Amino acid sequence: MADWGYDAKNGPEQWSKTYPIANGNKQSPIDIKTSEVKHDTSLKPLSVSYNPANAKDIINVGHSFHVTFEENTQSVLKGGPLSENYRLIQFHFHWGSTNDYGSEHTVDGVKYAAELHLVHWNSAKYSSCIEASSKPDGLAILGVLMKVGQANPKLQKILDALSAIKTKGKRAPFPNFDPSTLLPSSLDYWTYEGSLTHPPLHESVLWFICKESISVSSEQLAQFRSILSSGEGEPAVPILHNNRPPQPLKGRTVTASF
Repeated sequence: MADWGYDAKNGPEQWSKTYPIANGNKQSPIDIKTSEVKHDTSLKPLSVSYNPANAKDIINVGHSFHVTFEENTQSVLKGGPLSENYRLIQFHFHWGSTNDYGSEHTVDGVKYAAELHLVHWNSAKYSSCIEASSKPDGLAILGVLMKVGQANPKLQKILDALSAIKTKGKRAPFPNFDPSTLLPSSLDYWTYEGSLTHPPLHESVLWFICKESISVSSEQLAQFRSILSSGEGEPAVPILHNNRPPQPLKGRTVTASF
């Protein structure tokens, strides 16, 4: 049994018992208050160059599912305030039990239906994603808010693969996928220093939240909720929600590229 999850007994309210950093000064997600955001003229545009050939597996990790990429990938995020290229290691989603919440970040208190996270690590300084994940400049995560509306055809290949990884620990090959197809047309972003949004909650993440959202339909959200947190042969427990609520800003500044 994992020592954390998203239910009352082991959910976000309880995490600080095992992971004291949950009450730290740079926790994520946050509510982005647009009236308090500072426009930073020195912020360069973000650029992604992802190679579909680097896509590897889709894995049910018990609280979500990850689409993973080769560790020595040529798929990178660069630009913005980043001085190095950060390599893509995986992407995943967060969602809610109903369509009116599910995103982790909120904008002026507005909740979105889901959120996509593309996780990158600083391969210029660290030898592995594991090593980078606890370092202050170790990770860069690109977050995309997902608004309920039209079905998103770009999500279909991922949703079609979920039936192969229904239960916790299942893994299936997921080759030839270009995650840049999931991104909004504009990469204007808000950025701030934060943390992983679930244990171990390391404060090692430079966050980039896209201003523009992407769409997801009601039926597609239902497919996210159909995967199970239980293992094969155990009573079925669907992952109905896996989002941490916004955390206090504690004096941090959120800057905007636009």
